[in-house]
Amino acid sequence: MTAIHLQNLLNTQQCQKSTSPHLGLVCITFDKQVRFRTMTRTRYLKLSLCDRESALRELYSHNLQRLHDALSFCQENGIRLYRMSSGLFPLSDMEDEIGANILEEMSANLGEIGQRAQALSIRMVLHPDQYVVLSSDSAEVVQTSIKILERHARTFDLLSLPRSPWSLMNIHGGKSQRTEQLVKVISELPEAIKSRLTLENDEYAYSASEILAVCQQAGIPMVFDAHHHICHENLDSYDHPSVADMFYAARETWTNPDWQLVHISNGEMAFNDRKHSDLITAMPSVYHQAPWIEVEAKHKEEAIAHLRSWWLMGQ
Repeated sequence: MTAIHLQNLLNTQQCQKSTSPHLGLVCITFDKQVRFRTMTRTRYLKLSLCDRESALRELYSHNLQRLHDALSFCQENGIRLYRMSSGLFPLSDMEDEIGANILEEMSANLGEIGQRAQALSIRMVLHPDQYVVLSSDSAEVVQTSIKILERHARTFDLLSLPRSPWSLMNIHGGKSQRTEQLVKVISELPEAIKSRLTLENDEYAYSASEILAVCQQAGIPMVFDAHHHICHENLDSYDHPSVADMFYAARETWTNPDWQLVHISNGEMAFNDRKHSDLITAMPSVYHQAPWIEVEAKHKEEAIAHLRSWWLMGQ
């Protein structure tokens, strides 16, 4: 796909009716325009306290600029939904609090991001990493998970992102058959977390109906993932009646249905392959009713352009 052709496809949303779903970019771009740097815990711990501070300050400044670049990319290509990387500010939850303190010092710079996103009408969301398990049997794991979410919530506050599901933090249910515990832990979360928290169904531990029940009891929105659903239920079509049923049931958990967010991916080698494909070539028909769709495909913006070319243009 040529750069000109890609640009033309990306710009087609400008010609679509306002009711078309907004397709979201996940973390980085395929063509390397948007990339972030990181640092391992092992490398960090080898540094002196002084070197840790200088290294993180430079790293955070770099990634903050890349976040501006991500907003610019979304603006230029008509993308109104952007999922930030959960590793945007690595090691900011360390016990030495060096990273956390640096972010506080950079609060004015971070605040500009949220203000700019609001001015550009770009919705910013986050999917914390797999280490967040609120349903773990280990109290230590649960506390560590809450600490990670607290750090993300504080970063959201510094980014001037609202305390609402508009700027959601989406996680999976974690350890299976722990519905009661999961609801209890969520009910006790700080407002800065709970006001943004959403839960997503997965292929293994929590089916769509199970995570729906948790969301209903906990009073938080559900992010429905159609591909996780068909993998969990071993279905052969995105238009199986249960897909639409779960989509509409999930919508009921959103206080503002216009904010409902769903995910889409396709199997890499087969329809219900759990590994993600490069592009999206199959979509649930009911997703035409979705206001916001995160596109979880390896080719990122090219997948968005491809969807616009055949799926949105066919509405």
